[in-house]
Amino acid sequence: MKFIIDNKIPYIKGALEPFGEAVYLPGAQTTPEVVKDADAIITRTRTSCNEALLAESAVKFIATATIGYDHIDTAYCQQAGIEWTNAPGCNSRSVEQYLTSALLIMAEKQAFQLRDKTIGIVGVGQVGSKVARACKLLGMQVLLNDPPRERAEGSDEFVSLQEIKAQADIITLHVPLAMQGKDATFHLADTLFFSELERAPIVINTCRGEVMDTFAAETAIQRGSISGLVVDCWEREPNIDRNLLALVDLATPHIAGYSKDGKANGTSMSVQAVSRFFQLGIDNWQPAKVDLPEQTIIELDGLNRTDEEIIREAVLFTYDVRNDDAALRQSPEQFEQLRGDYPVRREYPVFTVKPKDVSPNALDILAQLGFQIEKSNN
Repeated sequence: MKFIIDNKIPYIKGALEPFGEAVYLPGAQTTPEVVKDADAIITRTRTSCNEALLAESAVKFIATATIGYDHIDTAYCQQAGIEWTNAPGCNSRSVEQYLTSALLIMAEKQAFQLRDKTIGIVGVGQVGSKVARACKLLGMQVLLNDPPRERAEGSDEFVSLQEIKAQADIITLHVPLAMQGKDATFHLADTLFFSELERAPIVINTCRGEVMDTFAAETAIQRGSISGLVVDCWEREPNIDRNLLALVDLATPHIAGYSKDGKANGTSMSVQAVSRFFQLGIDNWQPAKVDLPEQTIIELDGLNRTDEEIIREAVLFTYDVRNDDAALRQSPEQFEQLRGDYPVRREYPVFTVKPKDVSPNALDILAQLGFQIEKSNN
């Protein structure tokens, strides 16, 4: 048995070697010649798994260690009898962490309190649902837009995109990329979208680059149609638009979901799927060890500080989007390298807060976000 594995997928080495040959390659080197005699491909978003790659191959199964799967030609796979799987929700907590960090940074930058703002969440799947919960914990008013879910579940929990355009101070996009159909999301944020925004909101895109029209976004910033823009996903990656890069408030190289926790989840889900398909007997496989940051203890002094200031300090201790923003601005031509060599980032449950003079409300919010709280004698 032969497995072709993207060499940027962490924690996977050694998992499949007992069952066959494991070949580790950069995504760009996964060619028709390489996969010709392979039984399975374990990949990321940078490898297009389509007829051109697969037509002459023996591939029976594809696992992508990512939530998104628009790099897999699912229609061709069905026609060719190739089964595939993605890793839904694997990095949703990581994106929640990214969003929380970005929101707290933008609130400080523009001198507002999150509790005074309304956020519109477009796309309420695994990621959007967690973002909504975090925003409610931060005291924000939350509007949800998800037409497929609204059709299935009713309209009680959802609002129209028009209502979000009218009422939201911040809009964050969490939709899959769909090129056509009633729920098409290609260039969802286009010239018309930006022109209909009534409150000059901050816009955040952490889903797919093609969901937002680059030129329309640049024009919206220049005309004041929006008051801020945070971009993690770009059209034409890795060759991102330098004009847009210069205009946005926070710019990162498609790493919102790049916590080590999210990566480990994606890897384990992929290995388990391969095991189930080929009956390898490692259906509950997990990585042996996930990297830790240098510091996991957060000492918080809440004297004369608001709850939002305290929460900001804790969240930014775990992850500060501005570091990734600075790295991308310094070397935008290294977009792929910045992703491939991404530093250790862990999610909230790894961190323990040692509080002093911190309000019970702030501690409760931190605990619900996932932080461990050390009991204080104060």
